[in-house]
Amino acid sequence: MFWRDQGWLLWATFLGFVASAHSIRRDEFFPFGQSAGDQVLEPENDRTQRLDLSAPLLFYDRSFDSIFINTNGFVATEEPPSESTYLGKMPPSFGMIAALHGDLDTSAGVGKVFFRQDSRADVLRRAAEHINRAFPYNDEVDPTHAVVVTWVDVAPHTPHTRGDGLEKKRNSFQLVLASLQKASYAILLYARDGVQFSSTLVQGSDVIMHGGFSKGLVPGFWFTSQGPYYRTTSDEEISVRELAEQTNSGQRGVWVYEIGTSPTFSDVSPGEVTDLPTEPPPFLAQTTEPSWPLYTGEQVKNDPEQIEIHSNQYQPLQPHDPEVVELDETEINVDVFSYNFGTCSNNRNKCSQFADCRDYSSGFCCHCRPGFYGNGIQCVAEGKPQRMNGKIHGRVFVGSSPYPVELGGVDLHSYVVVNDGRSYVAISDIPETLGPSLLPLSVLGGVIGWAFALEQPGYRNGFSVIGGEFTREAEVTFMPWNEKLIIRQEFKGTDELDHLVVKTTLEGKVPEMPLGSTVTMDPYAEIYQYVITSSSTREYKVNMPDGSTETRTYQCRQTITFQSCQHGDSLRDVKPSQMLSVDQVFVLYDVNNKILRYAMSNKVGDVNGGEPEENPCFTGRHGCDNNAVCRPGQGSQFTCECAAGFLGNGRDCDDIDECRENPQICGYNAVCNNQPGTYRCECEDGFQFGSDSRTCVEVDRPVNHCEDGTHDCDTPERAQCSYTGSSSFICSCLPGYVGDGRNCQDIDECQSRRCHQDADCFNTPGSFACRCRQGYRGDGSYCYSGERRTRCEEERDSLLGGTVFGPRGPRPSESHIPACDGNGEYEPLQCDRRTGSCWCVDRNGVEVRGTRSAPGPCQTGIHDDGGPPDVRPTPRPDVDPLPPGTHLLFAQSGRIEHVPLESYEMRKEGAKAVLHLPERVIIGVAYDCVEKVVYWTDITSPAISKASIQGGEPTTVIRTDLGSPEGITVDHIGRTIFWTDSMKDRIEVASLDGSRRRVIVDSDLINPRAIVADPVHGHLYWTDWNREAPKIETSYMDGSNRRVLVQNDLGLPNGLTYDFQSSLLCWADAGTARFQQTTPLMVSCSGNNVGFGSLSLLYVVSAQKWRSPVACTFLTRTL
Repeated sequence: MFWRDQGWLLWATFLGFVASAHSIRRDEFFPFGQSAGDQVLEPENDRTQRLDLSAPLLFYDRSFDSIFINTNGFVATEEPPSESTYLGKMPPSFGMIAALHGDLDTSAGVGKVFFRQDSRADVLRRAAEHINRAFPYNDEVDPTHAVVVTWVDVAPHTPHTRGDGLEKKRNSFQLVLASLQKASYAILLYARDGVQFSSTLVQGSDVIMHGGFSKGLVPGFWFTSQGPYYRTTSDEEISVRELAEQTNSGQRGVWVYEIGTSPTFSDVSPGEVTDLPTEPPPFLAQTTEPSWPLYTGEQVKNDPEQIEIHSNQYQPLQPHDPEVVELDETEINVDVFSYNFGTCSNNRNKCSQFADCRDYSSGFCCHCRPGFYGNGIQCVAEGKPQRMNGKIHGRVFVGSSPYPVELGGVDLHSYVVVNDGRSYVAISDIPETLGPSLLPLSVLGGVIGWAFALEQPGYRNGFSVIGGEFTREAEVTFMPWNEKLIIRQEFKGTDELDHLVVKTTLEGKVPEMPLGSTVTMDPYAEIYQYVITSSSTREYKVNMPDGSTETRTYQCRQTITFQSCQHGDSLRDVKPSQMLSVDQVFVLYDVNNKILRYAMSNKVGDVNGGEPEENPCFTGRHGCDNNAVCRPGQGSQFTCECAAGFLGNGRDCDDIDECRENPQICGYNAVCNNQPGTYRCECEDGFQFGSDSRTCVEVDRPVNHCEDGTHDCDTPERAQCSYTGSSSFICSCLPGYVGDGRNCQDIDECQSRRCHQDADCFNTPGSFACRCRQGYRGDGSYCYSGERRTRCEEERDSLLGGTVFGPRGPRPSESHIPACDGNGEYEPLQCDRRTGSCWCVDRNGVEVRGTRSAPGPCQTGIHDDGGPPDVRPTPRPDVDPLPPGTHLLFAQSGRIEHVPLESYEMRKEGAKAVLHLPERVIIGVAYDCVEKVVYWTDITSPAISKASIQGGEPTTVIRTDLGSPEGITVDHIGRTIFWTDSMKDRIEVASLDGSRRRVIVDSDLINPRAIVADPVHGHLYWTDWNREAPKIETSYMDGSNRRVLVQNDLGLPNGLTYDFQSSLLCWADAGTARFQQTTPLMVSCSGNNVGFGSLSLLYVVSAQKWRSPVACTFLTRTL
């Protein structure tokens, strides 16, 4: 239909590419099904499955590493309770992203729920297009991760009848969660005819289905309350029906929402493009002056879901038209496809599923069945609209510019209404410097018009002869200055949605046309001989922005190379010469959206023209459904017949769901996926197509032999099995054993004289023990005679002699006098004489958390390193012993490693990686000796994470509201973590699980770095890497009583550690040459030894502490 009011022009059938012209179809969803890598939710009324995410989802002000997919049309941020607690409620009590939430059912094969994570470029690109179109005034985003959830043909649970046939209705919709580092978006797609019911039964009553977002219950100071929520539907049925009819993204049926941001979040933000222009559609820009010649004609009724159109009266091109140029036959390049002289018995899978294989004396050929057309390798249904998708690359010079315009994979989309020969092409992301100058090149999309041109009696279009696999090269020469552009196109057949796939390359030069110019083109014709080569001269008129006009021409020579069957008579009925007539050519460059659009009508027929056909089937003026074939009769009579895979009277055709009508159509271990006009079989999870490409056979599944206990490593007491992916694993001996992991032998440490000369050594499995001989005192690693008192004896005698005060008054343990054993060490079990309660202590006399109870024997394994209590190598009396199993932990870029420490030595050969995260930059490391867990800060996410040092997957503790987390320390008594943030300039504390988080210092900090806790005395220490005034500060563990400890003779204090035995505070200074101009990353003191790591020199250093309360010096020892 053309609309003339106020000189505007409407051309209203740009199907498939005009975002607002039609509701989205199911085949326009993001790819789904097992062929797309989806998992399938188990069939049931209320089924939930957890999906662990490889990248976090931001929802409201929180970050989630896993989500829960549910049958009932939603995704949850925690495992939802029974459906009886939340059906019919919006908002619910838990975090919910509701695409269309109701009591749904997928049991008995009535529907499926597909889901997956996806980071493929094409999926992320489509998500970015939806988001950027919905938020046109925001900065463009490029998601890095997506989750795709698709509910297909889901039914209402407990079907009920209201006289509207609800029990036969199904809903299909899709949710895409697209995330980047600091934001997450929800993209919701509701297919045309995909929302067939809008309510479900809940406790015997009709309840409208809901869409929206809910944070769920949030904890308050005294009680929990309902958190924020956002509804996309109301309690009215019309709000549900409008999901497929309206939009906030500029494309009908597609809705986009920003659902989470970091570091701050205010509220869910809907897309900003709600307009759906219908006159004129966006294919043609609205101008004050008509751009195209106006035609008149009778009105024909078309698809009721599309805008009515006028068919155009035109004069057929005469054969003597000067635009037709004779063919240069020397350029014919015939490439015949070889069938390898086989037979159908072993080559049948080469044919299309809609083709039959036929043997000949010299080989075999594939032939499309009745109702389909093509070359037998690819067959499509007669009358069914066709689509083409692809990318355009290349370099094009414009006018006299010395610099080419680079095309790095812009999108090309095409749509053809086959039963009347209309084709439409859209090319996106064409810059303004090139777009107007490409307007005359309708040849870019002309090949799709030739492939599916309306056939005149006795003639065949391109696809019916050569199928969808061919190459095409066109040489375009612009007159009179001979600018030349080469167009190369490779057609790769059809994809899983039966869309043609094409790759296009442009190289050369085009004349410049100023921005604002428009182009009109007269009808033209091309002669195809042997259906592979054509040549023509095309004339076009340029309407300049100043109102002037200019007529220009170019010559186009093109060669199409294809493969066909060399046996039989498949090409015998192909005319040696055919003429492609092209009229109603419209071209437009949409400068606002940078989209180049072409449209034309295509007919293939007699090269001599002949008498013009009056039958509507050959003129395209028949009014059949777009999914129908026009069958000509006598004279002007005709009938409309729905294409294969559709059902109706020919003027209205509906898709046949082959999967529902024949559930066994795909065979065993396969899933049927219905598509418009056809269906596709996909193998179930764990199966793949066999050599015949049709039968699903089981695939080998990976086995975790470590978890299943089917490995061949030595016993768990001597070796560890580590799963490495697939079905692989490695075996490694535990500390204290030597071997290949499959056979581990105990190391006799006594052979290496680990004990003191006045002590006896006793070898034990995986370890050893030292005991002083009679007449000597000590721990066996060091023995002495005389009256030298141990730490336990000093504390005991001090308490017996008077009251001792700590830094904040009397210590809580003053009423308890410690019990010392015969060697003067702390008894593992300590009891309070007043209360009678008992508890376990470590070697330093510190109570082990969770062991206080009534009097009784102490639990085993109370020492934080897990070793026997009497193993303490002490090389000299003035050096505190390090128990066996002591390691130095250090961070090195994306690795956390540990080095065994023993006596004076650092055992370099025993160095191992605890954790390897190559994509991360780890800064700070801390160790919880109670639960044997390593905590670290990561500035790439940023995040604070943890993992067990005994093995296991890393877990994110805190991800939100972080700038650049640096130092981290663990309070093993209070069960908290403290960290510094050098970007937000603050110090924070939280429980070990990330809860109860709060800021304790946020003033007078410039660049806080290292931090260490002294939980026994209740102090924190940290460094401030302020280049103007560096300092080391301290406070109580709640941030109070803050004061500066050191502020002189500092450069860039970074590494920091505290020695609990000597009360020495040690640090490394990256601003001096002390470490040969390296940047220390972490320092760890143990006894009188200090260790630190370097980020830039790949070594770990051990040294003796300098006898000073405020500094350490280091003797470098390279690892």
